[in-house]
Amino acid sequence: MNLVLLGPPGGGKGTQAKRLMDTFGLVQLSTGDMLRAAVSSGSEIGKKAKAVMDAGQLVSDDIVIAIIDERLDQADTQNGVIFDGFPRTVAQAEALDAMLVRKGRGLNAAIEVRVPDALLIERITGRYTCAKCGAGYHDKFQKPAKDGVCDKCGSTEFIRRADDNAETVTKRLDAYHAQTAPLLPYYEKKGILSVVDGTQDIAKVTTDLETILKSTKK
Repeated sequence: MNLVLLGPPGGGKGTQAKRLMDTFGLVQLSTGDMLRAAVSSGSEIGKKAKAVMDAGQLVSDDIVIAIIDERLDQADTQNGVIFDGFPRTVAQAEALDAMLVRKGRGLNAAIEVRVPDALLIERITGRYTCAKCGAGYHDKFQKPAKDGVCDKCGSTEFIRRADDNAETVTKRLDAYHAQTAPLLPYYEKKGILSVVDGTQDIAKVTTDLETILKSTKK
């Protein structure tokens, strides 16, 4: 089984991908992780990617597809994969489809974990972590038991990511919608698109995703 998991930044897509990996024995393919692994491996395609990245440029679709192609030849992917963070555009989706056809594989499902922008901004801008042990908290959704004191280590020092602010998050969401919105009709036309309500609690989102995938396997 091969699927594309779509969702905005902060929508919980990464958490759900890990849960689906455990349940269905799938491998999560994150383009960022694969690029770093390819560069570290010193493979020919990794060297090309490194040269582009060192020049401060964006890695081309051709290079990303070649890295995915190489990764799919590895034995651990034969049971199926979750594409996370790719494709981001229709052109990338078309290239991915063509590559999978060459390998005698295909996509079984494309699932969007949908969350309204306003909630995403609230989720992301409210995040902070303990400066000492890294425990995660939120201004609204996950406060420490005692205000200003980490539940895990007792530290009173906390930090926030510089880019976890409303302006930056809004720009990221605008870019996501501009690039990824056209993917929805693309996969809908293929008859493989499903949408899950990402505002539900984590366990319910997981259940909905599992239901879709189990019906897809039949």
